[in-house]
Order: sequence, then C-alpha cells, then structure tokens
Amino acid sequence: MTAEVTPHTTTPATPARPAAEATRAVVQKFLTARLAGDTERLTELFADEVDWLLAENPAVPWIRPRRTAAECAAQAEELAAHTVPEKSRASVDTFLVDGTDAVLMGHVAGTVRATGKSFQGPFALHLTVENGRITRHHLYENSLSVAEACGA
Repeated sequence: MTAEVTPHTTTPATPARPAAEATRAVVQKFLTARLAGDTERLTELFADEVDWLLAENPAVPWIRPRRTAAECAAQAEELAAHTVPEKSRASVDTFLVDGTDAVLMGHVAGTVRATGKSFQGPFALHLTVENGRITRHHLYENSLSVAEACGA
C-alpha cells in the first residue's frame, strides 16, 4: 500500500503543546508501522485495551470487532491478505491534532484479492493517544464500496 501524508498546517512545538506534540509523534510512528506492515511495532503502539470502532460487516473479512493491541495490529495483516498490495492506495489530506486526539482524513482505494473488484472512498480516522499508546481507533469509511467489492 502506498500513502501520502500532506498535513495542511504544522504547528511548532511549544511548552503549552506537549500533549499534542506527543500525540503527533505517536501517530506518525503508527502511520510508518502501518505502511511497513510492521505488526510487532503496531502492537507496541496500541494500548492493552483499545476503544476500536469500525462498522462491522460480515461480508468483509478484515472488518470485525477488536479490543486488544494484538487484535488491532492484526487488522493490517488481514487487510493485506485480502487485498492486492499493488492496487492499494491511501492518502492523508488532513492531519489535525488537539491534545491527545488526532484526526486524519483522506482517501483509500484497493482491490479485493478474491473477487478482483475495487473499492474507494473517503475516510476519517480518529485516534486518541494516552501515555504514548493508542487508546482509541475509530475509522469511518465508505463501507458500502468495500462490502460490494467483497461480494461475488
């Protein structure tokens, strides 16, 4: 999967913004590990228990409830196993940070390996970082497009 990160604004570090800078640093590490498919590093970045939200869809094998760091990190491997890496793309158009919360918005596209069908659409990802680990991962995406691509 390829990804581009082009944040709209960058705020220099100041003593009043340590939580935001720490959050930004963890999210950057998350993005790097996710692009590299580094499940071990992702497991380290997720908290022991994560508030995970991604609309469950029985037609999509990689979309299911998750709670633990290992389960959350495994989502990247499961996605890679069910999609064609050369035909997967993600771009981050907006990267906002406010204290312990980060919101990334962009576009994602891919092709499901089993069907050869493609999906695409916008996404928004809300992450919360506490004590250097991701405690919330709420992903909003075009789930209809993904489900249709998984259908026979």
